[in-house]
Order: sequence, then structure tokens, then C-alpha cells
Amino acid sequence: MKMGLRWTKSLPLASRLFFSHLVVMMVGVASLVIISKVSSPRLFVLHLQRLENRGFNLIAVRTELVTGFELAWRRSTIWSVLAGTTAAGGLSYWVSRRIMQRLTEMEQITQKFAAGQMDARLPLSNIPELNRLGASFNRMAASLEGVEARRRELIGDMTHELRTPLTVVRGYLEELADGEIEASPEIYRRLAKETKRLERLVNDLQELSKAEAGYLPIKIQRVNLRPLLESLVEKFSDQLLEDGPVMRLECPSVLPSVLADIDRTEQILVNLLGNAVRYTTKGSITIRTWTEASKLWIAVVDTGIGIAPESLPHVFERFWRADRSRDRHSGGTGIGLTISRRLIELQGGQIHVESKLGVGSTFKFFLPLA
Repeated sequence: MKMGLRWTKSLPLASRLFFSHLVVMMVGVASLVIISKVSSPRLFVLHLQRLENRGFNLIAVRTELVTGFELAWRRSTIWSVLAGTTAAGGLSYWVSRRIMQRLTEMEQITQKFAAGQMDARLPLSNIPELNRLGASFNRMAASLEGVEARRRELIGDMTHELRTPLTVVRGYLEELADGEIEASPEIYRRLAKETKRLERLVNDLQELSKAEAGYLPIKIQRVNLRPLLESLVEKFSDQLLEDGPVMRLECPSVLPSVLADIDRTEQILVNLLGNAVRYTTKGSITIRTWTEASKLWIAVVDTGIGIAPESLPHVFERFWRADRSRDRHSGGTGIGLTISRRLIELQGGQIHVESKLGVGSTFKFFLPLA
């Protein structure tokens, strides 16, 4: 018995399907034959008795009638079994081949995908279960293709961004080694500035990769953002020059609670306010809040240099900088807005930007109300 089970498990799926259909057919035919063999002669004899009760004289020919009936029944049963077995076997083979054809296609596609052909997709199937499996695989493939594309873009962008500070550091070090320039506190400060920029870039890249992969820890809880907004206004007001912009907070005295991660929300606001301070030399920088449906909107509005209309669709792309509104040497890494957008999305919100060149910018996002 165990040997038979072990042999059955070693068979391919097509053979298993074929033999399972044959077993079902054989059980059905055997049941039909046995039941017919037991019940048919008895029913036939009962029918003859009813005919005799109605006046037909069948006593002399009853034996021949029963014998003839049994002979006809055996012959018809044999032909029925042969025809049914042939038809059922052929149908079983066709169904097994059809199922295996789709599975073979799936195997070939998955092998292509595993070999690096990320655009490989499974075709639709007429079999609902296989169609659902194919749709699930295609969704997974599309997601992995997107991850792979972002990984390649990230490596390319990272290489480009790291090249500039590394070139500067190498240049200073080579000139110092060749004696072309003399060591001075100013040279060391420049080197320290570039290494700090490298450190910020690496840290931001690490956080961005975690955010895009969904591995960044988010602790959603019920929070009141009013104290955070007040502390940020006070903190950034101290950084502004006397002839610089004015920091304002336009917020109701009682702010509804939201479902958010307070630390990540602070990180988002620090980034938005830092950008506003960097590119606003006069006027004002305002934090504005309002409620709409089940959302709490928070906007950082500045009167800075603004962003050109053709550049607005690219604001949240990593390492993006417009010629006038983003400067590589201004201290930013170019991925702060990308990280902020992802952090907002992980908290169930969205961020939008509105800007006019030379007038100012408005970065607004919402968080769900508690």
C-alpha cells in the first residue's frame, strides 16, 4: 500500500489528473453494472408478472424472455462500458493536457522572470482558478519590476550625487599632497563640509530606501499637533535674520486630534520649513491648518523664489533640483521631499504643491482625523 502511494506521488500532475479521472469513471461504471445486474432482472420479472395478471399467457416463454433480456443486457453493457471508457479516457486526456498547457506556460514565464526578464507576464486563462493565479503573479511581477526600476534609478542617482563631493574632497587632498596649496583651517572646513554632506546624503538614502520598501517603522497613534506646530515656529523663528521673513502660525486654539506618528510628522514639517527658510529671503513663512471632511490639512506657505510651472511635476522626484529653486550647494541632498511624501503616504495622507515663480510656494498635506 505504501509503495503504491509512493509511486503515485512520483507521477507528474498530468498523469495524476488522467488516472484520477479514470478511477472516478471506473467507480461509476462498476456501480452502474453492479446495481443494474442486481436490479434489472428482478424488475423485468416483475414486469412479466404484471403482464400475466392482465391476461397475457407468458408462462411458456418466460424463461426464454428472461434469458434473452439478460443476454441483451450483457451485450449492451459491454458496448456501453467500452464506448464510455473510450470517451471518458479521451476527455480526461484532453482536460489534463489543457490544464498542463497553462501550467507549462506559467512555468516558462516564471523561469523568464527569475532569469531577469522583468516584463514577463502570464497570459489570461479560461480556467478561473488559473486566471486568478496568473493575475496575482502579474501584480507581483509589476510590483517587483517597479522595485527593480527604482533600485536601478537609485543607484544611478546615488552615483551621480556622490561624485561631486568625492571629487571635491579628492581634489583638495591631491593638492595638499602635491604641495600646491597650504593646509589651513579654511581648507579643513571645506573638507569637513563635504564629508558632512556625504554623511547626510548616505543617511537620507538609507531612510529613503527603507521608506520606499515599506520597512520604515511608523507608530500611528492619536496625537494633537498644536504643541508641535508651536515649538517648530519658535525654533525656526530663532534661525531667521532680523531683515528676513517672518514666521507665523495660523492655527485654531483647539486643534482636532489626528492619527499620525508624531516623530515622522515633525520630520516632515522640519523638512518643509527648512526648504522654506532656505529659499525665502523676505516676506513670511506661514504654517496654516484647517479641517476638511475627515482630514486635517497642514500647509507651509512661503513668499520665496517659487518654482516654475514646468518643474512642479518633478518636485517630489529624488535628487530633483530646478536651476533657480534648488541649489546643489545650498545644503540639501535633493531627496528630502521624496522622503516626506513617502512618510505622509505611510500615515494615510497625501501631499500637494502649488507655486508661482517669484511669488512663493505652498506645500500642503493632510492626515486623517482620529
